[in-house]
Amino acid sequence: MTSNKIKFVWENKVCSINNPDPNETILNYVRLKLKKTGTKEGCAEGGCGACTIVLGELENNKIIYKAINSCISFVPSLEGKQLILVEDLALKNGKLHSIQDAMIKYHGSQCGFCTPGFVMSLFAMYKNFSTYKDENIKDSISGNLCRCTGYRSIVDAAKSLNNVSRSDQFHQNIKKTLNLLKKIHSENLILKNGNKKYFSPKNINDLKKVIQDNPNSTFLSGGTDLSLNVTKERKEINNIISLNSIKELKFIKEKNGNIEVGASTSLKEFELFIKKYYPDFNSILKRYGSVQIRNVGTIAGNIATASPIGDTLPILLSLDAKIVLQKKSKKTVLPLKKFFISYRKTRLKKGQFIYSIIIPIFKKNIFKAYKISKRIDDDISSVCASFNLKIVNKKIKNIKIAYGGMAPIPKRAINCEKTLVNLSFSEENFKKAIKELEKDFVPIDDMRASKNYRMEIAKNLLMKCFLEIKNRKLIRLN
Repeated sequence: MTSNKIKFVWENKVCSINNPDPNETILNYVRLKLKKTGTKEGCAEGGCGACTIVLGELENNKIIYKAINSCISFVPSLEGKQLILVEDLALKNGKLHSIQDAMIKYHGSQCGFCTPGFVMSLFAMYKNFSTYKDENIKDSISGNLCRCTGYRSIVDAAKSLNNVSRSDQFHQNIKKTLNLLKKIHSENLILKNGNKKYFSPKNINDLKKVIQDNPNSTFLSGGTDLSLNVTKERKEINNIISLNSIKELKFIKEKNGNIEVGASTSLKEFELFIKKYYPDFNSILKRYGSVQIRNVGTIAGNIATASPIGDTLPILLSLDAKIVLQKKSKKTVLPLKKFFISYRKTRLKKGQFIYSIIIPIFKKNIFKAYKISKRIDDDISSVCASFNLKIVNKKIKNIKIAYGGMAPIPKRAINCEKTLVNLSFSEENFKKAIKELEKDFVPIDDMRASKNYRMEIAKNLLMKCFLEIKNRKLIRLN
């Protein structure tokens, strides 16, 4: 079964749109079509949070509330979800939601432009946590920028929610909302609007047919980077094949000493899973964009985009990750280090898509990862570094070192690795290895950092790795 209309729940009813423009953002649809202007446009790239809305997703007979950036999400991604806007929080009689009331009482708003986005981020937190502590409050609003309040009043407003009833109108209407979401049949989407087409198959077999009939289409897996072609570069994407609705690609499993992650698994889901295996991977992911970005973005999308500053990529390289590529019925396993060819160019062939990512579990190794950026939260790396070492009897038996932001592609520091392997774990040997980084990388100057700064940082991070291991103590800024 196929459909040319998207269906979603809004204001306690099922809404539908016939053949929407696949390049239209949810933000523009909300403001221009629904005439709900509380949601704001600030940056149009998912960096300020003024456009934050919440989508309710049906999972195992429960609704999971996810804050997203509506400025970089296309309208078809509303399919099968509940749309919640800032205007929906207050009751019809004008009574404010507890979050809105708290923002007023604690003076969480000044100019007011960013306030709707903060309210929606806090709403998602309010629905997903039972208590509100510093960690989940700060994480929840890490993707929202305010230039007036200094954030203290907003954090205080969030903490005050611990003392209010959790029974809002959304909780009271939960059964009705669940029934409405269940009424929306899971059909393959084929949308046609002018010269633009959008395909959203529900299983891999249907995906293969769509690819065969539309070989020149652009894959969308998450889409937080792809959407910038529209919002920032003012281009049109004529044919889009979305992988986001294929349940067979949404999984994380541990098997035979590896973690395998499906291509459509969100970064947020992976962030929660990976913590017990590689805490530093989890720490880097907490600084990957924002909650809004990680609720939508995927590792597969990060890999396929092949950005030299994609934060997961140097980490995966140092962990000797592999990717499973599929074309028709044939699957090919490729080491990630062989996937990147040049700037934004990969070995992904026409008609081929990423099925999963395989990450080895190194139980006896020491793993370290560091991100350097101008802001702690919601910022792109100047340099990202990752180190995977096996040390036996104070000798380095194996070492993998990878950097992002140091070359046109995320890259292993091969010369540096060769210098250290089979040597004693000593400061003297690490100082020798540091010099080899100049053979491995020729960084560039850009708006984020100069080439000299990048090289100095890369060297310092290698020494930081040594010192943390030697002293058995983390050297971190919170």
